[in-house]
Amino acid sequence: MKDLREKTIRGGFARIASQGINFLVRFGSLVVLARLLGPQEFGLVGMVTAFTGVLTLFRDFGLSSAAVQRGEVTEAQTSTLFWINLLVGAVLGLITVAAAPAISAFYGEPKLLGVAIALASGFVLNAAGVQHSVILLRELRFTTLAAVNTVSLLVSNALAIASAAAGFGYWALVIMMITNPLVTTIGCWVTTAWIPGRPQRRVGLAGLARFGGTVTLNGIVYYAACNFDKVLLGRVWGVEALGLYGRAYQLISIPSENLNSAASEVAFSALSRLQADPVRLKNYFLKGYALLLTLTIPVTLWCGAFADDVIIVALGSKWSEAAPVFRLLAPAMLGFAVVNPTHWLLIALGLVGRSLTMALVIAPLMIAAFVAGLPYGPVGVATAYSTVMLLWAIPALAWAVAGTPVSLRDMLVAISRPLAASILAAACAAGARLLYLQALSPMPRLVLESAIFFSIFAGTLVLAMGQRTLYLDLIRPARRAA
Repeated sequence: MKDLREKTIRGGFARIASQGINFLVRFGSLVVLARLLGPQEFGLVGMVTAFTGVLTLFRDFGLSSAAVQRGEVTEAQTSTLFWINLLVGAVLGLITVAAAPAISAFYGEPKLLGVAIALASGFVLNAAGVQHSVILLRELRFTTLAAVNTVSLLVSNALAIASAAAGFGYWALVIMMITNPLVTTIGCWVTTAWIPGRPQRRVGLAGLARFGGTVTLNGIVYYAACNFDKVLLGRVWGVEALGLYGRAYQLISIPSENLNSAASEVAFSALSRLQADPVRLKNYFLKGYALLLTLTIPVTLWCGAFADDVIIVALGSKWSEAAPVFRLLAPAMLGFAVVNPTHWLLIALGLVGRSLTMALVIAPLMIAAFVAGLPYGPVGVATAYSTVMLLWAIPALAWAVAGTPVSLRDMLVAISRPLAASILAAACAAGARLLYLQALSPMPRLVLESAIFFSIFAGTLVLAMGQRTLYLDLIRPARRAA
């Protein structure tokens, strides 16, 4: 606890830096693969992952989150949890193999049989490293975990690109999805140097199981709602429509997913250590929330404002039909950016029941929106998605923070500054494009648009809105820790 602040800030910067690298790797890989593969190849794999992703939520029954949140966890509990994770991974892999014919029949695509069977191995590979990653999180070794994740991403994406260039087609994507958990698990085993003992009975796992079960159910509801759009599009509109929508969704979600993933690991571990100190908990949460929004909000609005150029530069001209979908999904990602971090707070405080109830409310609203937009294809689904997320954002924030040390006013103040600076920056960059940049080709135009946007955003936030103190307060402890 004595050096929690320094470890948290140092770990936060390490994870953000690694996610910056990860973003470049994922973006670069997407750019290359989009030119080596077409919408149909991406659509084929997307059809399978829409189903296997649900099973992924069961991979540890939330026991890893429970172990991180718990104040103390014994060696016997950790070893027993390892074997439970491995058993669950094996069962999920067998379920995937058994379901492969049904997945293939559902879409009427024979190729999906082999894809589903191959992806089944990923459950076992991931399960073997879950408790090792928990050890790293409980010890606040965020830098080590960041390095492991970055190496696994580099290796898996490099193999995917090499396989695609060699003519493996959609199997290149399958190779990437199997290699990532394999390298991650090996890295976690090597860095922790922990070898699990024999499983034991009566080691006090009941409380962890209840907590983890609620977290898992929450994830299932949320995942089912968030992926129902892809299932519907694949079933009704086919492979190509799903491929266009899926690539637009992946590209627009990379910034928020990467940054939220990095911040959640650090924030959840740190906030869990501060459950009995509401003043410090509020301070830590709001600073982390403000920093995350400073990174996610401008990138999301930048994507929406310059969608045509981003798609052409990133994916190539054959993906131009994805640009309207990409732009229309930006408000949905904005809604996620402001709401998702409340999950850190709820889980760290043990309010898993409230988080589950919120998921049970938003899920049917999202599904209804997808159904309403489905007749209009990917554009209609994207519009419906963004509409429901924007309407949900403020009520969700108020519900999440009620009765906690954090108030709704605190949240709105944190949101208002980066949002206002981003809107001003987008307006100025769009005006410059309209007046001076129209004659340029997409690449130089996007570079100039980006330079104008981010310069105005940074200047407005730091100089006009007085955020300089906040960032200096975060940087000083990180420099001392280094």
